[in-house]
Amino acid sequence: MSNEGVAALATKIAATLANRPQIFITHPAELKLLRQMSDEQLRSFAAGHGWRVIRRLGGRQIEFYNDAGARAV
Repeated sequence: MSNEGVAALATKIAATLANRPQIFITHPAELKLLRQMSDEQLRSFAAGHGWRVIRRLGGRQIEFYNDAGARAV
């Protein structure tokens, strides 16, 4: 797993979530990075940034959104 790729994706997600309530990751290269993570790693990645994550459409789409509970702490 490329740390640079994950960092760049985290930056993209953060920038989008600053303006919108959710982001859907559908680009194959971005999905590949996220699919390399186990469910636990993906949830930890999201929680570490104050987000929640949901896998949708059989893994062809991953949704991130701000976790209000994590932001309030």
